[in-house]
Amino acid sequence: MLERIKKFRLFPEEMGFFPYIFILYIILPAYYISTEEGLKLFIGVGLLLLFFVTYRQLYFSRNVQLYTFWLITQIIIIIILVNFYELYNLYLGFFSTYFIGWYKTKWRFYTSWAVFSVIMISQLLIHWETISSENMYYMTVFTIIMLVAPFGIRSMNSRMELQKQLDEANETIKDFVKREERMRIARDLHDTLGHTLSMITLKSQLVQRLIEKDVERAMYETREIEKTSRTALQQVRELVSDMRATTIAEELVEIEAFLKTAGIGYLYEGDTEFDRIPLLTQNILSMCLKEGVTNIVKHSKANLCIVQLLRTDGEIELTISDDGIGLQESTRNGNGIKGIQERLELIDGGLEISSSGGTKLVITVPIIVKKEKVGVRS
Repeated sequence: MLERIKKFRLFPEEMGFFPYIFILYIILPAYYISTEEGLKLFIGVGLLLLFFVTYRQLYFSRNVQLYTFWLITQIIIIIILVNFYELYNLYLGFFSTYFIGWYKTKWRFYTSWAVFSVIMISQLLIHWETISSENMYYMTVFTIIMLVAPFGIRSMNSRMELQKQLDEANETIKDFVKREERMRIARDLHDTLGHTLSMITLKSQLVQRLIEKDVERAMYETREIEKTSRTALQQVRELVSDMRATTIAEELVEIEAFLKTAGIGYLYEGDTEFDRIPLLTQNILSMCLKEGVTNIVKHSKANLCIVQLLRTDGEIELTISDDGIGLQESTRNGNGIKGIQERLELIDGGLEISSSGGTKLVITVPIIVKKEKVGVRS
């Protein structure tokens, strides 16, 4: 029971505060009804409560027949309130125009809009003589706005739907590209290294048999194994070099252009030489940098992004900071941050997040320093 109460929502969560703000427009009809007495007051309050129910249900109705039922009920309530209470209740029609704009199929949209337009205009004409000359202009203008509004709402919803479909298509393409890349790598590894590794296995088995019978032949085969393994290593290097790896320098140029397009200032501080950083580390840091900057553009509402990269003998520290609204909980637990953490785990990297006066991501990656041996050759 408690679980059901917790799950109950007055309006859909994704709609934010908008549905609650719209409720304010019911205050004026409520005032008109409150001036009535007796049975008329009781019926008026009931109609207004039913109107609120239709308003809520239209947000949740996914079945088009049920959606249409609640919309018709809403319009009927408006007609009753206009004819038996107050003409200015006609403005409740703005609720209906909003929901008419949510019809996806053209014939449903135009049919409901045409019926609604006939009803609103007829109500205005029926009571035309009771409208004062000074209010006649305003009521006419507001009625026209009411009848035009569904087209704007429909256009907005169409753009939102197209954007949603585009995002889903992009995600599908990304998944497809990843799968294709994995298959390509698997094929290349199998074709390139399969034969070589099989040869090493066979020669190793041969050495085991010869080591006690023919030491000289066994030594020869071990040298052949060494040559074959070096060939395999060279093949791996060629395979890796063929794969596209983004360097830090390339990524810095791309994010600068990206931020400029988004209207966000950019400042880079730190090292400018990246040749001594391993390519694998550069590739992972580049992907983390891209993800961090993408989050800034999407969520931060920032005016400035600062990127700092400092390299010591044993560590690289990459800092991405902005002066935006700070990291929201949904973004902190989102795929972007998780993706950064997963990539850093591959190279034993760490991530620290602070969100005070903006957002700061501090990425640290250990670097193994190879010391050259100093000595005298004999």
